[in-house]
This record gives sequence, structure tokens and C-alpha cells, in this order.
Amino acid sequence: MPESRGLNIGEAKGKLGILLVGLGAVSTTVIAGVEAVRRGLAKPIGSLTQMGTIRLGKRTDGRSPKISEFVPLAGIDDIEFGAWDIFEEDAYEAALHAGVLEKELLNQIKDYLRTIKPMKAVFSQDYVKRLNGTHVKSGANKFELAEALIADIENFKAEHGCDRLVMVWAASTEIFKEIDETAHGSIEAFEAAMKENNEAIAPSMLYAYAALKCGIGFANGAPNLTVDIPALRDLAAKSGSPICGKDFKTGQTLMKTILAPGLKARLLGLEGWYSTNILGNRDGEVLDDPESFRTKEESKLSVLEHILQPEVYPDLYQDFSHVVRINYYPPRGDNKEGWDNIDITGWLGYPMQLKLNFLCRDSILAAPLVLDLALFMDLAQRAGMKGVQEWLSFYFKSPMTAPELYPEHDLFIQLVKLKNTLRHMMGEELITHLGREYYDNE
Repeated sequence: MPESRGLNIGEAKGKLGILLVGLGAVSTTVIAGVEAVRRGLAKPIGSLTQMGTIRLGKRTDGRSPKISEFVPLAGIDDIEFGAWDIFEEDAYEAALHAGVLEKELLNQIKDYLRTIKPMKAVFSQDYVKRLNGTHVKSGANKFELAEALIADIENFKAEHGCDRLVMVWAASTEIFKEIDETAHGSIEAFEAAMKENNEAIAPSMLYAYAALKCGIGFANGAPNLTVDIPALRDLAAKSGSPICGKDFKTGQTLMKTILAPGLKARLLGLEGWYSTNILGNRDGEVLDDPESFRTKEESKLSVLEHILQPEVYPDLYQDFSHVVRINYYPPRGDNKEGWDNIDITGWLGYPMQLKLNFLCRDSILAAPLVLDLALFMDLAQRAGMKGVQEWLSFYFKSPMTAPELYPEHDLFIQLVKLKNTLRHMMGEELITHLGREYYDNE
């Protein structure tokens, strides 16, 4: 395969501002974690951009640099954090309230966390019914609220001396929404709907609109519809902004995208997959509302169908039962627990079972994803890669794709896609894993 010359990627000069929507458990864990790493207090475990390597050329070449040494990523010392939230607590107080990180660690970086105070959020309880905050913007209509967010973005960039910005949604799951062509079909219709306070325009869409109008990338860490509508896809293309989502792939779904490809690879049948979770943080409280849970359920349920392809393997996967439950259980806090019962079939149809009990820490798993997405989105923007960034599917439960494509959920295929994209960007030969080059002379 001939080598490409790679893409023309702008330098990562100056400061990168990472604007987080929501200053809750995930965001404070990201911010505190990055500062702890900067001070040498901890390691960035789970972050591909900080600890991952990438093979270049043949296996015999011995070229496996760290990703951060291969592509021109922003350095973590050059990151400035900003956030919006419906509560006034600064990052230190919010981190204590979230209860993810130990107070001993937080106190070592307290001075820094105290400097990060949230901007007033755009919020409506119509879309997240279990929360009610007072640190909220007001405006005559949704268009005015979006303009206020644009002003926040411009002010943050100026006040913090940032050269570039990216935005990541790390806030709550909104109620289920489907594409409304009258409000979402074009940017003109979208702006008119904002001025009319149309209920089809959710708060998350206002953040995405503001980001794209400012020409900055937007990553959606929740299963909300948000930027996955024609109007905002078109705006991303016109403004040259990268977009990606949806819904950070952390606990139970991460396990599904690891296990299901293995079952399919060995052609083991599936009769049913029962999943239940207990979660006690703010996310669990929000998902206790049936309308918000439906949004999350849609994201979780799509994974197995796309990996197993029952239409291609009807004898193995036709009509398998897939059940997902999330139960709000306050004593557990951020330490989510997922139980999976998997009924499989083997040779001659003999039944077997897998039992999985994943006692995970939700925000600990999500934090490195936020950092990676911010750095990769900044890289994409400097490389002129606008619109949907399917190569970042690795990080999401419900990856965005072109409308005519089905999403790729297999974690291992997603990783190959991501690393080959980096090779392509830098003009390196793509790796197919065919391996015939080692034996052709035999």
C-alpha cells in the first residue's frame, strides 16, 4: 500500500480551553485528575492520549511510540478548564459533593480547584425532571440563551488567553427526543424554532449550537439527541467544526463491546442478555425518571444488535432477549454496580451461561475519555477534519455516523479505526494485520 503524505495539521501552540457542560462528578474528576497528573501526584490511567502507544510499520520494525509523541496533541500543561453548572459550587466544593475522589487528594489541589467557578447554565426542568438548580440563565427565548452561551465562550477565551477551544457535554441525560424535521431539518428552521421556544430544542442543543457558531468542536457525552440532527450537522460542516458522540462508553456497555465480539468470533449463540445496574450519584437520580431512562435505554440496547448482526446470523442471534435496567440506589454513590446474566449456546445447541458482576467507578472510567476526546477533537480541528468524527466511536455507546451507515460497536474494530486514522493523518501506512509480508519469500 503506498504511503500517503498525511494531513496538514496546525501546531498545538498556546493554550487549549476545555469547556465542560456540567461541573458534577465526571467534570470534577477530569479537572482534579488532570491537575493531579500535572503535579506528579497520580498517573493518567485509562487515557489513550497519555499512556497509549501506536505501532508503525511492520512488527519487525520495532516502532511503537506513545501516541502523544506521534501526533501533535496539546500538552496537559497547556489546558485551561471552564464549565457551566446549575449549582454555584466551585470545582472543589462540587468534587467534595460528588464524593468520587478522596478528600486527601482534593486538599492537595484545593487551591487550583477553587479557581474554577461555573458560569450560569442554560437549563430547563422540562428536560431533566429530577434536578432543580438556581444558577441558571434567563432570556426571552432560546435564541437569546444561545447568544448568552456564545458570549460566555468568547469571554472565557479572552480572559484565559486561550488559542483554541473545545466543548464536551458532561451533564445529565435529557428526556427522550426524536428528530423533528420542522425544527431540526435546517439551520434556518432551527434558529426560528429557538426564537419560538419550540420544545423540540433541548438545552443541550443550545450548547452545541453556540459551540459550532464559534467554530469549535463539540463532543456529546450523554445519549441526548443534541448535535445528531440535520441542522447542527450542517452547521458543523459550514463552520469547520468536528462533532462526535453519543454517550460515554464506561461500565456495563464497555463490557458488552468487549464480550459480544468474542462470542460472535467463536460463533457461540445468544439466547438472552439481562443487564441491571445500581447507581447512586446524580446520574442515577436523573435516570430514575422514566423519560430520561428511555434516552439511556435506547443507547444501551443498540449495542448488541449491531455487533451480533442477527440478520446475518439468524441461527445464532435471531430474537435474542435483551433487557436493561437501571436502579437508583443512593448508598452506592458513584460506585456503580452492574450485573449481567448471559445465556449462550454452543455445539449442538447445548446451553451455557456467563455471569458478570462489574463493581466499577463511573466517573473514574469516564474522566480519561473526556480528556482524550478533548485532545483528539482539538487535533481534528487543527487537521481540518470537520463534521462527524466516526473514528472516535471508541469512546461512545451510541456512535454518530453518516445517516446511511450503521454504527460500529465492536471495541476492537473501533480501536483499529482510531489508530489507522492517526496513521493516515501523519502519512504512515495503514495496518491491516494481514501479515503476509512476513511469509511471501518463504
